[in-house]
Amino acid sequence: MDAWTFEGQPGALGDTTVTLVEGGSFCVCARNGDMLPGGAQGVYHADTRILSRWELRVDDLPVEALRVFPAEPYHAMFLGSAAPRPGRAESSLLVIRDRYVGGGLREDLTLRNLSGEPAGCVVDIHVASDVADLFEVKAGRIRHVSDVEVTADRTGLLIVSICRSRGTRVVAEPPPFAVPGVLIFRIVVPARGEWTASLQVNPILEGEESPAWFSTHYPLEHAEPARRRADWERLSPTVVTSDRVLAQVLERSKEDLGALRLFEPGRPDEPPTIAAGAPWFMTLFGRDSLLTSWMALSLDQCLALGTLRRLAGLQGTVDDPLTEEEPGKILHEFRFGKQVDASPHAGHAYYGSVDSTPLFVMVMGELRRWGMYGDAVEELMPHVDAALDWIRGSADPFLSYRRKTDHGLINQGWKDSFDGVNFADGTIAAPPIALAEVQGYVYAAYIARAHFAHEAGDSALEGEWTARAERLRDAFNERFWLPDRGYYAIGLDGAGRAIDSLASNMGHCLWTGIVDRDRAPHVAERLLSPEMFSGYGVRTLATTMGAYNPMSYHNGSVWPHDNALIAAGLMRYGFTAEARRIAFGLLDAAEVFGWRLPELFCGFDRAEFTWPVPYPTSCSPQAWAAASPIQLVRTLLRFDPWIPYGRVWLDPVDLEGLRIQGLPLAGAKITIEAGPDGATVSGLPDGITLINEPRSPLTAALRVH
Repeated sequence: MDAWTFEGQPGALGDTTVTLVEGGSFCVCARNGDMLPGGAQGVYHADTRILSRWELRVDDLPVEALRVFPAEPYHAMFLGSAAPRPGRAESSLLVIRDRYVGGGLREDLTLRNLSGEPAGCVVDIHVASDVADLFEVKAGRIRHVSDVEVTADRTGLLIVSICRSRGTRVVAEPPPFAVPGVLIFRIVVPARGEWTASLQVNPILEGEESPAWFSTHYPLEHAEPARRRADWERLSPTVVTSDRVLAQVLERSKEDLGALRLFEPGRPDEPPTIAAGAPWFMTLFGRDSLLTSWMALSLDQCLALGTLRRLAGLQGTVDDPLTEEEPGKILHEFRFGKQVDASPHAGHAYYGSVDSTPLFVMVMGELRRWGMYGDAVEELMPHVDAALDWIRGSADPFLSYRRKTDHGLINQGWKDSFDGVNFADGTIAAPPIALAEVQGYVYAAYIARAHFAHEAGDSALEGEWTARAERLRDAFNERFWLPDRGYYAIGLDGAGRAIDSLASNMGHCLWTGIVDRDRAPHVAERLLSPEMFSGYGVRTLATTMGAYNPMSYHNGSVWPHDNALIAAGLMRYGFTAEARRIAFGLLDAAEVFGWRLPELFCGFDRAEFTWPVPYPTSCSPQAWAAASPIQLVRTLLRFDPWIPYGRVWLDPVDLEGLRIQGLPLAGAKITIEAGPDGATVSGLPDGITLINEPRSPLTAALRVH
């Protein structure tokens, strides 16, 4: 990988690996718990692989995997069997590896002797760290440094690279016999008894060692991730439904979003942000984190506030072509790795995203619609105006992108693979490119700013932003609409030509309300047509297009977050049946994927294969995929709060027997019940009127509110 450029997807981890995740840490291992060298397995923290090998041997033989017992997202138990004892045909030695990931690793190792005779064993743990940057591993281009030093002492091993100022310390209790690269235990496991050891892997960053979050020095339930998870579970809304699939999927989504939260070190009271997904994107992303926090608003609004604050703190202030930073611009990605040649910007912010900036303003507006954090939102208003200044300075009249150097991403919308934007004949579009959905985001950002002005009593500023939104809407519907095709172009290329492929992007335009009402039926028909709808979701690209490939990343696959926004857009314009088909198609897919929607899956038709086909390098868990079921429920509820105007719309579709208790709204906790006779809400703040009908698609515009 050359800096931030896209060079294809990382190698597949395969379905025989296990991923554990907590905040900015994760672990990828085999099903027996080993982490094998030569691939992507290992323990990662702060974008550095602090362990590249972790192999357990009993009498110099590997442990056979029996079962993995997943628990919390950061915790799993690996059950295995050692080779049969001398002269025996069957194993009598059970191996239990109880593993916790977070800020490093803790592993409690137990050998249980199931025979009536003591077992004398040599237990070896082979340990290595290549101190590789995440970018290197992801691209399969690890540049091995020559100064990785391994030192053994009475507590374990110390592994450090001087040039990268990174490494790890491995300590064990009871103390092992340690030699460079191996921890050795010579033990006797009593008949019908057990032997146990605890191992802890502490990261070393910039020369400073920090203890793993699940320390062996205090009970597991006292670890910070465990306390945070307990609070997350206690404070989150509870859902009771007769739909087993929906209940399981929502529970998994809540758990995954809780595990992907990122907390600022040393700032425990600051609301968290959220990482984009495991294993390769365990960091703050502008677009991903903003859309995730938007879709998760009915679960927790702290994610939106924390994400907005963190992005505001990293908002561009200077012009830098290498990172594509510009004043007012919101970043694309933030990394923590050591700055090395293979990844010259690791550890810094990269700003190559055309949509993070309008999405920042949109989420600010939506958070205010929910009546939350009025003072904090006001504090962030200068960042809103700086973002809008960047948009206005870049839009002519449409907001477009072209990378600043050959180190940047070629495509800078959400379909950011190098071939993700193409014409109907498959020709790749040339920049600068103005994407359809980005104009929708900008439109919604302008409307949000008009509402802020309205609430502040500034009628002149309100009129200015409303007029700007209307001009953009008119221009968009004139330039992007393809009357002979009956759909919107995915974008405009550098020559101003409409990029005429039939793609899912226009569904986002329904979501933001920029689509003319008389054209919305055509858009809905196209999105649910056989060439677009697979039976599980809307494909990113129609089967009739030249670049279509159901196994591609962006040219024919199905993305849950894409579909969640499309469903919201369809419901906004009154296409209830179409939105319902997408929502329940995705829930059917989630059931097959073990209740967890992956980042994406292949776009094969449901009629061709019985189950949805996995995409081999899909992230799981992935933030906006995890938030998608929560957004789908909001869509099916037709739940639209507008607290500054004293209104809440609620008119459920096919959600009978659903009860949501403790949903946060305007500082209160409300309860929603959907039954055969309609829906009720209890606990609404004073002065808020419940409207049991869907919100009109045009009520976002001030002049028709």
